[in-house]
Amino acid sequence: MDLKLKRPICFFDLETTGTNVVKDRIVEISILKIFPNQTQESKTWLVNPEMPIPAEVTAIHGISDEKVKDEPAFKEIAHRVYDMIKDSDLGGYNSNKFDIPVLAEEFLRVNIDFDLSKKKTVDVQNIFHKKEKRTLSAAYKFYCQKNLEDAHSAEADTLATYEILKAQLDKYEDLENNITFLAEYSNRFRAVDFAGFIVFNENDVEVFSFGKYKNKAVEEVLEKDPGYYGWIQNAEFPLYTKKILTNIKLRKLQS
Repeated sequence: MDLKLKRPICFFDLETTGTNVVKDRIVEISILKIFPNQTQESKTWLVNPEMPIPAEVTAIHGISDEKVKDEPAFKEIAHRVYDMIKDSDLGGYNSNKFDIPVLAEEFLRVNIDFDLSKKKTVDVQNIFHKKEKRTLSAAYKFYCQKNLEDAHSAEADTLATYEILKAQLDKYEDLENNITFLAEYSNRFRAVDFAGFIVFNENDVEVFSFGKYKNKAVEEVLEKDPGYYGWIQNAEFPLYTKKILTNIKLRKLQS
Protein backbone atom coordinates (compact mmCIF):
# COMPACT_ATOMS: atom_id res chain seq x y z
CA MET A 1 0.00 0.00 0.00
CA ASP A 2 1.42 3.37 -1.01
CA LEU A 3 1.46 6.15 1.58
CA LYS A 4 -1.14 8.87 1.21
CA LEU A 5 0.90 12.03 1.52
CA LYS A 6 0.06 15.71 1.58
CA ARG A 7 3.73 16.62 1.58
CA PRO A 8 6.99 14.63 1.29
CA ILE A 9 8.21 12.35 4.04
CA CYS A 10 11.88 11.50 4.55
CA PHE A 11 12.70 8.11 6.01
CA PHE A 12 16.22 8.16 7.39
CA ASP A 13 18.66 6.13 9.42
CA LEU A 14 21.90 7.00 11.17
CA GLU A 15 24.96 4.99 12.03
CA THR A 16 26.91 6.67 14.82
CA THR A 17 29.95 6.42 17.07
CA GLY A 18 27.72 5.23 19.93
CA THR A 19 24.35 5.66 21.61
CA ASN A 20 24.88 8.83 23.63
CA VAL A 21 22.69 11.53 22.06
CA VAL A 22 24.80 14.33 23.52
CA LYS A 23 28.33 13.05 22.89
CA ASP A 24 28.25 10.70 19.91
CA ARG A 25 28.41 11.66 16.25
CA ILE A 26 27.05 10.51 12.91
CA VAL A 27 29.26 8.29 10.71
CA GLU A 28 26.64 7.51 8.07
CA ILE A 29 23.27 8.96 7.13
CA SER A 30 20.86 7.64 4.55
CA ILE A 31 17.69 9.44 3.48
CA LEU A 32 14.85 8.13 1.34
CA LYS A 33 12.47 10.94 0.35
CA ILE A 34 8.98 9.94 -0.76
CA PHE A 35 6.89 12.56 -2.58
CA PRO A 36 3.08 12.72 -2.65
CA ASN A 37 3.11 11.36 -6.24
CA GLN A 38 5.16 8.37 -4.94
CA THR A 39 8.37 9.36 -6.73
CA GLN A 40 11.49 8.85 -4.66
CA GLU A 41 14.83 10.52 -4.06
CA SER A 42 17.59 8.92 -2.03
CA LYS A 43 21.01 9.89 -0.78
CA THR A 44 23.58 8.27 1.51
CA TRP A 45 26.61 9.96 3.01
CA LEU A 46 29.54 8.55 4.94
CA VAL A 47 30.60 11.12 7.52
CA ASN A 48 33.86 11.78 9.33
CA PRO A 49 32.75 12.13 12.98
CA GLU A 50 35.97 13.93 13.94
CA MET A 51 36.32 11.56 16.86
CA PRO A 52 37.45 7.91 17.16
CA ILE A 53 34.91 5.21 16.39
CA PRO A 54 35.11 2.57 19.15
CA ALA A 55 36.08 -0.90 17.93
CA GLU A 56 32.98 -2.44 19.48
CA VAL A 57 30.80 -0.03 17.49
CA THR A 58 32.68 -0.72 14.25
CA ALA A 59 32.01 -4.41 14.87
CA ILE A 60 28.27 -3.64 14.67
CA HIS A 61 27.99 -1.38 11.62
CA GLY A 62 31.31 -2.05 9.89
CA ILE A 63 32.37 1.61 9.65
CA SER A 64 35.91 2.21 10.86
CA ASP A 65 38.11 5.28 11.34
CA GLU A 66 39.97 4.30 8.18
CA LYS A 67 36.77 4.11 6.15
CA VAL A 68 35.69 7.66 7.01
CA LYS A 69 39.01 9.46 7.37
CA ASP A 70 38.69 11.11 3.94
CA GLU A 71 34.93 11.68 4.12
CA PRO A 72 33.37 15.09 4.84
CA ALA A 73 32.54 16.13 8.38
CA PHE A 74 28.87 16.74 9.12
CA LYS A 75 29.40 20.51 9.01
CA GLU A 76 30.41 20.12 5.35
CA ILE A 77 27.21 18.34 4.32
CA ALA A 78 24.78 19.80 6.87
CA HIS A 79 23.11 22.23 4.47
CA ARG A 80 22.67 19.51 1.83
CA VAL A 81 21.02 17.25 4.40
CA TYR A 82 18.85 20.09 5.67
CA ASP A 83 17.77 21.10 2.16
CA MET A 84 16.63 17.52 1.52
CA ILE A 85 14.45 17.26 4.65
CA LYS A 86 13.36 20.83 5.40
CA ASP A 87 10.00 20.55 3.59
CA SER A 88 9.25 17.02 4.78
CA ASP A 89 7.85 15.00 7.62
CA LEU A 90 10.21 12.39 9.08
CA GLY A 91 10.07 8.61 9.43
CA GLY A 92 12.43 6.04 10.85
CA TYR A 93 12.93 3.01 13.09
CA ASN A 94 13.49 4.05 16.71
CA SER A 95 13.87 7.50 15.21
CA ASN A 96 11.90 9.48 17.78
CA LYS A 97 14.08 8.23 20.62
CA PHE A 98 17.47 8.23 18.89
CA ASP A 99 17.92 9.29 15.25
CA ILE A 100 15.94 12.53 15.41
CA PRO A 101 17.58 13.76 18.65
CA VAL A 102 21.05 12.93 17.27
CA LEU A 103 20.34 14.70 13.97
CA ALA A 104 19.00 17.72 15.83
CA GLU A 105 22.21 17.85 17.89
CA GLU A 106 24.36 17.78 14.77
CA PHE A 107 22.37 20.59 13.14
CA LEU A 108 22.47 22.78 16.23
CA ARG A 109 26.24 22.29 16.56
CA VAL A 110 26.66 23.93 13.14
CA ASN A 111 24.10 26.66 13.88
CA ILE A 112 21.28 25.32 11.73
CA ASP A 113 18.05 25.99 13.61
CA PHE A 114 16.38 22.62 13.17
CA ASP A 115 12.73 23.21 14.13
CA LEU A 116 10.76 20.00 14.64
CA SER A 117 7.57 21.65 15.87
CA LYS A 118 5.91 21.66 12.44
CA LYS A 119 6.99 18.17 11.38
CA LYS A 120 5.07 14.94 11.77
CA THR A 121 7.31 12.07 12.87
CA VAL A 122 6.43 8.43 12.23
CA ASP A 123 8.39 5.88 14.27
CA VAL A 124 7.87 2.51 12.61
CA GLN A 125 9.44 0.69 15.57
CA ASN A 126 6.75 1.97 17.90
CA ILE A 127 4.02 0.76 15.54
CA PHE A 128 5.75 -2.62 15.40
CA HIS A 129 6.15 -2.84 19.18
CA LYS A 130 2.52 -1.94 19.74
CA LYS A 131 1.51 -4.71 17.34
CA GLU A 132 4.19 -7.41 17.58
CA LYS A 133 7.10 -6.37 19.86
CA ARG A 134 10.23 -7.37 17.87
CA THR A 135 13.42 -6.06 16.20
CA LEU A 136 13.96 -4.44 12.78
CA SER A 137 15.27 -7.65 11.20
CA ALA A 138 12.36 -9.61 12.69
CA ALA A 139 9.94 -6.90 11.57
CA TYR A 140 11.27 -7.09 8.00
CA LYS A 141 10.91 -10.87 8.02
CA PHE A 142 7.47 -10.71 9.64
CA TYR A 143 5.92 -8.04 7.44
CA CYS A 144 7.82 -8.34 4.16
CA GLN A 145 8.85 -12.03 4.21
CA LYS A 146 12.42 -11.00 3.46
CA ASN A 147 15.73 -11.37 5.25
CA LEU A 148 17.38 -8.05 6.06
CA GLU A 149 20.76 -8.20 4.35
CA ASP A 150 23.38 -5.67 5.47
CA ALA A 151 21.61 -4.91 8.75
CA HIS A 152 23.16 -1.85 10.40
CA SER A 153 23.87 -0.36 7.02
CA ALA A 154 22.03 2.96 7.10
CA GLU A 155 20.78 2.57 3.53
CA ALA A 156 19.52 -1.00 4.02
CA ASP A 157 17.82 -0.09 7.30
CA THR A 158 16.17 2.97 5.73
CA LEU A 159 14.75 1.03 2.79
CA ALA A 160 13.54 -1.76 5.09
CA THR A 161 11.81 0.76 7.36
CA TYR A 162 9.87 2.27 4.44
CA GLU A 163 8.82 -1.18 3.20
CA ILE A 164 7.73 -2.25 6.69
CA LEU A 165 5.49 0.79 7.13
CA LYS A 166 3.73 0.10 3.83
CA ALA A 167 3.29 -3.56 4.83
CA GLN A 168 1.91 -2.50 8.22
CA LEU A 169 -0.73 -0.43 6.46
CA ASP A 170 -1.68 -3.47 4.41
CA LYS A 171 -1.84 -5.74 7.46
CA TYR A 172 -3.66 -3.65 10.05
CA GLU A 173 -7.04 -2.27 9.07
CA ASP A 174 -7.11 0.07 12.08
CA LEU A 175 -4.03 1.95 10.87
CA GLU A 176 -5.13 4.99 8.90
CA ASN A 177 -3.11 5.84 5.82
CA ASN A 178 -2.25 9.41 6.70
CA ILE A 179 0.85 10.83 8.31
CA THR A 180 -0.92 12.71 11.10
CA PHE A 181 -2.55 9.51 12.39
CA LEU A 182 0.65 7.47 12.01
CA ALA A 183 2.70 10.13 13.80
CA GLU A 184 0.29 10.18 16.74
CA TYR A 185 0.01 6.39 16.83
CA SER A 186 3.75 5.82 16.73
CA ASN A 187 4.58 8.26 19.51
CA ARG A 188 4.61 6.36 22.81
CA PHE A 189 4.64 9.56 24.80
CA ARG A 190 4.33 13.12 23.63
CA ALA A 191 7.83 14.42 24.02
CA VAL A 192 8.37 18.11 23.46
CA ASP A 193 12.12 17.74 22.93
CA PHE A 194 12.16 14.20 21.38
CA ALA A 195 14.78 13.05 23.87
CA GLY A 196 11.95 12.86 26.39
CA PHE A 197 13.22 15.16 29.14
CA ILE A 198 10.27 17.51 28.55
CA VAL A 199 6.87 16.01 27.71
CA PHE A 200 3.24 17.03 27.49
CA ASN A 201 0.98 15.84 30.30
CA GLU A 202 -2.69 14.91 29.89
CA ASN A 203 -3.61 18.61 29.98
CA ASP A 204 -1.16 19.52 27.18
CA VAL A 205 1.13 21.27 29.65
CA GLU A 206 4.90 20.92 29.26
CA VAL A 207 6.34 19.08 32.28
CA PHE A 208 9.71 17.64 33.22
CA SER A 209 9.89 13.84 32.98
CA PHE A 210 12.86 13.33 35.30
CA GLY A 211 14.52 14.37 38.53
CA LYS A 212 13.20 16.27 41.51
CA TYR A 213 10.68 18.16 39.37
CA LYS A 214 9.28 15.14 37.56
CA ASN A 215 5.72 15.80 36.35
CA LYS A 216 5.99 19.44 37.40
CA ALA A 217 5.09 22.18 34.89
CA VAL A 218 8.21 23.62 33.28
CA GLU A 219 6.98 27.21 33.48
CA GLU A 220 6.23 26.86 37.19
CA VAL A 221 9.61 25.30 37.94
CA LEU A 222 11.49 28.03 36.06
CA GLU A 223 9.56 30.66 38.01
CA LYS A 224 10.08 29.08 41.44
CA ASP A 225 13.63 27.80 40.89
CA PRO A 226 15.37 29.98 38.25
CA GLY A 227 18.66 28.21 38.91
CA TYR A 228 17.27 24.97 37.49
CA TYR A 229 17.38 26.52 34.01
CA GLY A 230 21.06 27.32 34.39
CA TRP A 231 21.81 23.85 35.74
CA ILE A 232 20.27 22.20 32.67
CA GLN A 233 22.00 24.59 30.28
CA ASN A 234 25.39 23.75 31.79
CA ALA A 235 24.81 20.00 32.16
CA GLU A 236 25.04 17.25 29.55
CA PHE A 237 21.56 17.53 28.13
CA PRO A 238 20.88 17.52 24.37
CA LEU A 239 21.19 20.88 22.65
CA TYR A 240 17.64 20.53 21.35
CA THR A 241 16.35 20.03 24.90
CA LYS A 242 18.16 23.22 25.93
CA LYS A 243 16.69 25.03 22.93
CA ILE A 244 13.15 23.96 23.85
CA LEU A 245 13.70 24.99 27.48
CA THR A 246 14.91 28.41 26.36
CA ASN A 247 11.85 28.80 24.12
CA ILE A 248 9.54 28.05 27.06
CA LYS A 249 11.43 30.50 29.29
CA LEU A 250 11.23 33.28 26.66
CA ARG A 251 7.55 32.59 26.06
CA LYS A 252 6.87 32.98 29.76
CA LEU A 253 8.84 36.24 29.95
CA GLN A 254 6.94 37.65 26.98
CA SER A 255 3.50 36.68 28.27
